[in-house]
Amino acid sequence: MQQTSLHPMLNVAIKAARAAGALINRASLDLEALRINTKSPNDFVTEVDHAAEGVIIETLLGAYPDHGILAEESGRSRGAKHSEFVWIIDPLDGTTNFIHGLPVYCVSIALAHRGVVQQAVVYDPTRNDLFYATKGRGAFLNDRRLRVSKRTRMSDALIGTGFPFRRGDNFKRYVKMFEEVMQHCAGLRRPGAAALDLCYVAAGYYDGFFETGLNPWDIAAGSLIITEAGGLIGNFTGEADFLHQREVVAGNPKIYGQLVTMLAPYSRVIKEEDVAAAPAAAPAAPAAEPAPAAPRKRGPVRIKKTDGDDAPV
Repeated sequence: MQQTSLHPMLNVAIKAARAAGALINRASLDLEALRINTKSPNDFVTEVDHAAEGVIIETLLGAYPDHGILAEESGRSRGAKHSEFVWIIDPLDGTTNFIHGLPVYCVSIALAHRGVVQQAVVYDPTRNDLFYATKGRGAFLNDRRLRVSKRTRMSDALIGTGFPFRRGDNFKRYVKMFEEVMQHCAGLRRPGAAALDLCYVAAGYYDGFFETGLNPWDIAAGSLIITEAGGLIGNFTGEADFLHQREVVAGNPKIYGQLVTMLAPYSRVIKEEDVAAAPAAAPAAPAAEPAPAAPRKRGPVRIKKTDGDDAPV
C-alpha cells in the first residue's frame, strides 16, 4: 500500500511515530547521558519516554485538536476528555531494553473510535520497520502485505511471551502457564516489547503470543495489525474483551485456539459466584493461585480493575 493512499488519520499517526523514532534514535547514541527514573520496581521511565510522548501528542492534536489522548506517561491529561476518538499511545515500548542498549523497542500508536481500534502504527526505529493497519484495509510492514503463519500444530509453533516483572504480578501463576505452553510448542521467545511481539505474530514470525499484566497502550495498535493480517486476539478465555483485562493471547487461527485451551484455566476473567462457591478449606494452593482445572461453562464477567488501570476508552 502506497503511503499516498493511506487514511489521513493513519498518515498523521505515521508522521508522529517517525518523529518519536528519530528522537529515540538520537538518544540511543548517548545512553550514559540519560536520566532514568523508576515508576515501580523494574518499571523504568526516561526523559526520552516523556519527550517522545510529547512530540507524538503535539503532532496528533495539531491535526485533530478535538480528539482524546490515553498515553502511558501522561494518561488522559491531554486532549479532549469526552471525544469519541481516542489516541492510545506508548511512546517507547521496551524501555528496559532501550536503557541497556538492546535494540528491541518501538513506538506504538492506535486510534480508537467508540472503543474500537480503527488505525494502528507500530514503528521500530532501530530497523526502520513500520507496521501499520487501517480497519478493513489489511496490515502492512513497510509496503509488504502481512499475513499470519499457516502452521497448525502446536508442536511446530514458535510462541512469543513476556515475563511478569512488576510488584504484585503473580509470577508463580505465570510459571505454570509457561511450563504448560513450553511442553507443547517448538520454542518460546521473550524479547521484551509487547507491541513488537504482536506485530511479529501478524508477520508470521511467531505463530502465537501470550502475556499478562499488559495495559491498553501496550496492545491496542498490535491488536488491529494482527486481526488485519488474518489472526485472532482475545483474553485467555478467547473473548474479544481483552484491552483492559491485563491478559492477552494471539495467534493464527489454529494456534490461537490451542493456546486458549491451555491458558483458559489461568484466566483472571472468572464468574464471581465461582469464587464464592470455592471451598473454604481448599488444600495446598494459595488463594492467589488458580488451580489449572477446566473453567465452568459460564459467561465470564470483567474483573474489577486494579488502581493502576485506566478507564476504558
